[in-house]
Amino acid sequence: MAVDYTVIVVYLAGMLAMGWWGMRRARSKSDFLVAGRRLGPVMYSGTMAAIVLGGASTIGGVGLGYQYGLSGAWMVFTIGLGLLALSVFFSARIARLKVYTVSEMLDLRYGGRAGVISGIVMWAYTLMLAVTSTIAYATIFDVLFDMNRTLAIVLGGSIVVAYSTLGGMWSITLTDMVQFVVKTIGVLLLLLPIAVVKAGGFGEMRAKLPTEYFDPLGIGGETIFTYVLIYTFGMLIGQDIWQRVFTAGSDRTAKWGGTVAGTYCLVYAVAGAVIGTSAKVLYPDLGSPDDAFATIVKDELPIGVRGLVLAAALAAVMSTSSGALIACATVANNDIWSRLRGAVRREGDEERDEVRGNRVFILVMGVAVIVTAIALNNVVEALTVAYNLLVGGLLVPILGGLLWKRGTAQGALAAVAVGGLAVVGLMAGYGILANEPVYYGLLLSLAAYVTVSLATPATDAAVLAAWRDRLAGRAAPERVSDRIVASQ
Repeated sequence: MAVDYTVIVVYLAGMLAMGWWGMRRARSKSDFLVAGRRLGPVMYSGTMAAIVLGGASTIGGVGLGYQYGLSGAWMVFTIGLGLLALSVFFSARIARLKVYTVSEMLDLRYGGRAGVISGIVMWAYTLMLAVTSTIAYATIFDVLFDMNRTLAIVLGGSIVVAYSTLGGMWSITLTDMVQFVVKTIGVLLLLLPIAVVKAGGFGEMRAKLPTEYFDPLGIGGETIFTYVLIYTFGMLIGQDIWQRVFTAGSDRTAKWGGTVAGTYCLVYAVAGAVIGTSAKVLYPDLGSPDDAFATIVKDELPIGVRGLVLAAALAAVMSTSSGALIACATVANNDIWSRLRGAVRREGDEERDEVRGNRVFILVMGVAVIVTAIALNNVVEALTVAYNLLVGGLLVPILGGLLWKRGTAQGALAAVAVGGLAVVGLMAGYGILANEPVYYGLLLSLAAYVTVSLATPATDAAVLAAWRDRLAGRAAPERVSDRIVASQ
């Protein structure tokens, strides 16, 4: 294992070095939070693919392939579909808004009254997303070093917090590009063909496994529908995803770079399911489907290659973890703390002060994520809570704001409150992993949005005009907090 250990240690040291280098480029709030809004298509595509394909997509995707066969690809496949829809239909308009958070977009669209409550919901989502990624370190480091769970979480989480705090989005972008390359080589170019060959090829796999393992819909129509509802729509509205859209250097980069990343996700989805199916042939009696990835890597790959593939798994976890962490800190600072304390930064304030403040928030949120990850055990439940809150509480007001001009601030607030509370209450009644909470929560949110919007005065024409100008890229960006105070 000495060679494998060396590969992993070099990889982790490289991540910290990238963080230090990124710190030298993060000289303004725009640099720190959205990489200066100047990423080209190659870096944009790589980093976007890296953030959406995390530990759940890699370890969980292989586990679903082990459990259901080729139809286990659907979870990651719906993530790719969501990214394609976001890129083709919405990304250019989102990038032109020149904001930092989803809540700032809601303030622009509805007149500055939806920020705090939507920020709290988005903060809860990004926090839980970061927690689920951080928990996954325990699995990887256990395979590598037979390490205690708590120590593994602290080690992996501390590295991510360190490079994220140092350089913000620039550090995360640079590390994500490395992680994207490592993930592509480790999973697609090495693990996938080796797993298929070790299982005897597709002919042998078909002979040894039930026919439903090769049915594209074998996982079940209701499960596929739920994946679409949670993950495809979740890709359209998550702060972690939008913050990457904000890094695009142009509308074209946002649209076509995202399309390339979405297509990559579809390929990655199928690869994970095939690897999991191969593992089922090789190890038919594993205690848990989620053990499939670690087992096939540990037992079937040669020295050196094994270290690279485990580095790929680590890369998948780190990319999602760092993206969720900076999103969580950005929301906590810009949408909650700044508004609650009533502090508004004016144009004369030093940008370096803003960078320092955001660094502090990343550090604080990073510690909170590590502590929460140590306390929790079930990754699937934490991820389900995160996406249920996101989709149930924020999907309707965000898409409604983009697509329906009659939507009002009161309707948006009602949708967030009713949808969020309904999801929480229904999860308590039906169970966290049940499908009903997000179904009914989304319907109640939609009903509240439409009913309250129609019952209240239409959004002020001046607000809508300013909104249309921003969407079209005709207006210079302003500080949302300044505009809110000016209107009070």
